[in-house]
Amino acid sequence: MKMGSFSLPHLLSVFTFITFFLVSQTGPATGLPLTTNSRWIVDEMSGKRVKMACVNWVSHLEVVLAEGLNKQPIDAIVGRISSMGFNCVRLTWPVYLATNTSLASLTVRQSFQRFGLVEAIAGIEANNPSIIDLPLIEAYQTVVAGLRKGKVMVILDNHVSNPSWCCNNKTDGNGFFGEKYFDPDLWIKGLTRMATLFKNDHNVVGMSLRNELRGPRQNEDDWYKYMQRGAEAVHAANPNVLVIISGLNFDTHLSFLHDRPFALTFSGKLVFEVHWYSFSDSDAWASENANKVCGVLAANMKRQSGFLVKRGFPLFFSEFGVDQRGTKENDNRCLNCALAVAAELDLDWALWTLAGSYYYRSGIVGLEEVYAVLNWDFDGVRNETMLHKMTSIRYPFQGPGLSTGQPHKVIFHPATGQCVVRKSQSGPLALGPCSSSDAWHFSRDKKVLRIRGTPFCLRAGEAGKPAQLSKDCADFDSKWKPISESNLQLSTTTGKNDTVCLDVDSANEIVINPCYCVSKDSSCDPSRQWFKLVHSTRQPNLEFFSN
Repeated sequence: MKMGSFSLPHLLSVFTFITFFLVSQTGPATGLPLTTNSRWIVDEMSGKRVKMACVNWVSHLEVVLAEGLNKQPIDAIVGRISSMGFNCVRLTWPVYLATNTSLASLTVRQSFQRFGLVEAIAGIEANNPSIIDLPLIEAYQTVVAGLRKGKVMVILDNHVSNPSWCCNNKTDGNGFFGEKYFDPDLWIKGLTRMATLFKNDHNVVGMSLRNELRGPRQNEDDWYKYMQRGAEAVHAANPNVLVIISGLNFDTHLSFLHDRPFALTFSGKLVFEVHWYSFSDSDAWASENANKVCGVLAANMKRQSGFLVKRGFPLFFSEFGVDQRGTKENDNRCLNCALAVAAELDLDWALWTLAGSYYYRSGIVGLEEVYAVLNWDFDGVRNETMLHKMTSIRYPFQGPGLSTGQPHKVIFHPATGQCVVRKSQSGPLALGPCSSSDAWHFSRDKKVLRIRGTPFCLRAGEAGKPAQLSKDCADFDSKWKPISESNLQLSTTTGKNDTVCLDVDSANEIVINPCYCVSKDSSCDPSRQWFKLVHSTRQPNLEFFSN
């Protein structure tokens, strides 16, 4: 399924409204100190859930400056971050920025001159003249101040030690404690200094201790030893920030926490993080059936890290992303699978990445970043349709302090990032904002999907026709069950004994079609028929959705 298969004009017509709604629903962007309440991140003062809907902003490369300041003023970039619906930034930094005085005291101009970046210097002078002769550490603070001014929360992410691109499994020297550039004591010093530097800035709401631990030296004993030291050091220097802990194997593996707790002297600030990219499993997406691959990878993610939410810990989905041009089918399928899991677990998250191009990355000047939500010039969105897929996972389905109703389900469609909604009391059904979704109840024994507080249930009717809402819920075509290994295709049987699935037509209305791509075929894309029953306790908006 190409990204353009859905009705883009329809999506665009509702996007402005959805973004406005969701920015107000993900939680305050005032940056009040945050804490944890079981598996939720909450406002420390009100106790209400704050759902983190973040984007990563690279500031750890060789020149050690947040990308794009040669293209646009800081305020313009921050304004665009907010207008796209993100309420926070995961801002990367290298250890040496906080520990190497010679590096930190270099001015922005001097840092860029080291790499002969004359054109970038001119761009910064034109767009951000106030920072060109600031020391690098002060320029970093200026970016944080710009985010504070724009009411965008900040998570400081220690990405590497030596300023460079991340991540190589064996040779970059930044992978695990004791490697060439990864001195644990120096790392602790860097964490302490950054925590202290931003101690009085409550807009800095969290610190991620280290990105993607990896490589042949990695082991669980050293992970516990040093990550516990790092967490205690950050909390001692700044007890206001969330302390965010990454796992092993490029931050995909935390399963050792099943049997060995992560003991700290403080509480109410601990968050774990996880990453997921298609290229980690590119062979599987290319050669196997997408339902099978999604089922296996979703189960792996829940086993290796997702279990933590049931253990009462917040889990921050701090990196995921795809080629934003939308042309890579494996990326698109992986993203749809990941979004289904993110919605199911109602995770806080950070998309990779913001910057549409780099000043200088791994020896290349002006390299374009196709994973970025912004274009090369930082003055527009690279792919509106791809960005729209993020809208509904900005919406908090559960959590303390929300306007609560009875527990129920919403029917989430990850390929568009929307939910099944009614356009009138008795239908038709279409895709729309999850905030407009009815409260669905799924009877596991009778297999009936019914709208709470109404006599209506979901029925299939005829293949090729719109899905129906009916008061007659006893017939066989009102019995629904997941089919395929992904558990994302909702199927039933028609009066002609045909197995059919929920589907979406070109007008974004919900229809019934034969189930396809259920198994075997690796070239077939089933994601148009992927729907996830997502648990919610949020009071639904009872107004009917209209496009």
